[in-house]
Formats: sequence, structure tokens, C-alpha cells
Amino acid sequence: MKSGHSGKKSIVINLGLLILALVAFPSALMAKAVGKQPNILFILADDAGYHDFGFHGSQTMNTPNLDQLAKQGILFTNAYVSAAVCGPSRAGILTGKYQQKFGYEENNVPGYMSASGITGDDMGLPLEQKILPQYLKELGYTTALIGKWHQGNADRFHPTKRGFDYFYGFRGGARSYFPFGENNPNYRPEDYLEEGFGNFKESPRYLTDALVDKTIAFIQQSHSNKTQTAKPFFAFLSLTAVHAPMEAEEADLAQYPNLQGKRKTLAAMTLSMDRAIGRLLNKLDQLNLADNTLVVFTNDNGGPTDHTAANNAPLSGTKANHLEGGIRVPFIMRWPTKLPKQQVYSQPVITLDLLPTFYQAAGGHSQQLADIDGVNLLPYLTNNRKTKLSERPHQALYWKKENRAAIRDGDWKLLRYPDRPAELYNLVEDQSEKVNLAQHYPEKVVDLYKKLFAWELTLERPLWQLKRQYEGDAMQRMDKFRTHIAD
Repeated sequence: MKSGHSGKKSIVINLGLLILALVAFPSALMAKAVGKQPNILFILADDAGYHDFGFHGSQTMNTPNLDQLAKQGILFTNAYVSAAVCGPSRAGILTGKYQQKFGYEENNVPGYMSASGITGDDMGLPLEQKILPQYLKELGYTTALIGKWHQGNADRFHPTKRGFDYFYGFRGGARSYFPFGENNPNYRPEDYLEEGFGNFKESPRYLTDALVDKTIAFIQQSHSNKTQTAKPFFAFLSLTAVHAPMEAEEADLAQYPNLQGKRKTLAAMTLSMDRAIGRLLNKLDQLNLADNTLVVFTNDNGGPTDHTAANNAPLSGTKANHLEGGIRVPFIMRWPTKLPKQQVYSQPVITLDLLPTFYQAAGGHSQQLADIDGVNLLPYLTNNRKTKLSERPHQALYWKKENRAAIRDGDWKLLRYPDRPAELYNLVEDQSEKVNLAQHYPEKVVDLYKKLFAWELTLERPLWQLKRQYEGDAMQRMDKFRTHIAD
């Protein structure tokens, strides 16, 4: 009798604990219980031009695999990043918040920084910031970062100390696409390929292929363990393609006999990137994972036309400035079991939205996320929702770098400069930012100035900054490469 009573008591206690767990974490647990948590594959290109994809109309660049991905999912035509350069843009993606709120306003490039702030390896994504893989691990995901990190070179900033179970890549912001030789003084420690923590070894493969190889291996390993662990994966493929240095394989260069110089090399690097991504997507098909894998492809900032011959048509400007060509990026989302295909979404979104969107898809409640600026996009993309198609995830979006800043409020955009009067554009009527309307709508200029400044009052002072000379260089680049012509 005593044993029976104890058994009944144990059942009651366990049932109570289960009910408590379901109340506390209903979405995540129910998703796990029925096996509906999707895998998440996030592919981030580097420095690509807005126009330099077939799905954006390029007749020069060959991107058949990405073109097919765009047809299979949703193509966003007003997708933004939170910074016009890669380090802060990636910090925004990882935290889901404007990175200026924690002082990450500028790239962290040892040797180029002003002495008035943090320098050297002390620069990095602040440790008190919770980032995307940490959120997903709480929901039962196995996480991996393959490729470029650029969020701090010091050991304390390492990806494996920030929520990534697996890391293969390099800690810095750019490196050669070909393997380094030994004892070469031209290479910095953060440039070397590393697997896990502290295991440095160069790959004989072209870098883009090496990174995709490791991503495929991670997915295969996760899939083979799935019956034992029941863990979905989050794979962040952080490509360096098509960032400088301009290096391509000879076989790819040979595909573009009519191109010259950097444009030829860029086309070859883009072809290589698309082919490698195609291998990765095909692997999802082969493993029967594609239907329940949320795939996102985007880019970290606009193309640097002066460095790589990138084309941002029909947008104006380039990387490192706040014209549309510096901050609007290609963006594709595919999730066959949940999202429509062959759709175009034209409302403004920002890569800050990725964290809450992934979190919600993974079974979490995005509305419970504290202190983030991103928005869960899923209600705006599915048909079974109460909101109207015309509703915007964001009324206003913001950008800032030192004295330069911009705000998009609805269809209006104000740009503030350190060396000239502000400019005002209606982006629906003029996405190329050719007709400055500031003198015609002075009240709108004042209104947007005030909204921009109110946002700036919520920010922290920058933890580090580049030397001032680079601000002048950014303005010159903006003026020189303001107009792009579609090819």
C-alpha cells in the first residue's frame, strides 16, 4: 500500500511539473513534442552590390541558385541593414537591437582606430549582450557559426563563448580566399582559419568552398544525430564572398571573357558563391530537410564600388554611407511548410528582425524578448493573420555614424551630413534619391530631424571610432559613386 501510494504521488508530482513546464514554455515545448521546430539556415554574404544578382535584374552576374531560391520563397525589396559597414551591421543582427545602443557604432579594425576610445583586441561585441545563438540554445537548438566573425579578436569574444556550439572560420573581418603560407608576417592572428577554439589550420580549398563544406558537414552531423538528440540546428554561414581581396579561381574567371579588371573578378567570385550555396541547398533536399528548414539569404551592407566594382543600381551610394546603396540589401526568405512562395514583400524590414523572427519560428514568444528593436516578421508574411498587407513592421528606421545619420519614416527619408545641408527624399517615388525635396517640404525636414534626434538620445557613446580622416573619405566615396547604371 505504501509503495502504491508513493507511485500515485510521484505521478501527480510529475504531471504537475509537466503542466508547469507547458505553462511556462508552451510554444517551445509543444513545438518539440510534435517535431515542428524548423532547422534554421542563415546565409550572409559580404559587400555584395544590390544589383549584382539575377533576381535583381543583373545581366552580368550568374546566380541561378539564388535566383531559384528567390522563386521558392519571398523576395524582400525594401530590406535594410542597421549599419553601412559590416562589423556593426553584424552586431545588430546578433542582438536584434540597434548596435549604437551599446556603443558598437563603427568597425573594429586594429591599427585604424582613434586613440580616444577602446583600441586593439579590447574592441568586441560587449559580453553583457545576449545574442542570437544563446536565445536559440535555450529552445533546444544546436548552433554553428561558419565563416567570418568580426565581433572581437580576443579569446573572451570567441564565438564558442557566445553561444555557438561549433565554429569554423576566422575571427577578423577579411582574409585571403587562398590558404596562407607558414610564418608570413603579412597575416594577422585573427586572419587564420580556426576550428573550435584555438585549433588553427588552413584549408587547401578556396575559402568559399571550404566554408560551405564545413556547413554541409555540420548539417549532416546534426541530421545523423537527430534521432538521439531531437535537436534542430541553427547554422549561420557567414561568408566573406564577395568582400575584398579580389581573388577568384581561374576556372571561374574564364567564364567572363568579355569583362575586365575588378568587375571580371567580382563576377567570378559571385559565380563561385552562388554555386557553393547551390551545393548547400541541394544537400538540404538530399537529406529531406528542405521543407522544414527556414532559409534566409541576405548581405551585410551595400557594395563598395570603388574597392570591388560592385553595382548598387538602381540605388544611389555605396558601402559606408547612408544612401540606399549603402544600407538596402538583397533579402530572401524560404520556409516551404509555413511561408508562401513566389512572393514579393515591399514593406520596409531590417536585419534586426531576424532574431525575433527566428526565435518565434523556433517555438519561442518574440513578444517576450526584452530590449530589442527587431520585429517578428512571420505575421506579416503568412496569410492567416489579422493584420492587413499594407501594414508595416516598422514605421521608422534609423542609422547613425558619428555626425552622419538618416531616418526612414514611412516613405520619407532624411539624410543628415556633417558638411552640407540635409537631404529629403520620397523613396516610393524616387528610390534612386535623385530629387532632393528638402526645400519643398521644410516642415517635413524639421519633423524628421526631431524624430532622429529623439532616437539618438537613447544611444550610448561609441566605445571606439575610426580616425577622423576616414569620415572625409566616406563623404568623397559617396559623391563619387552616387549613381549606378544597371547592366
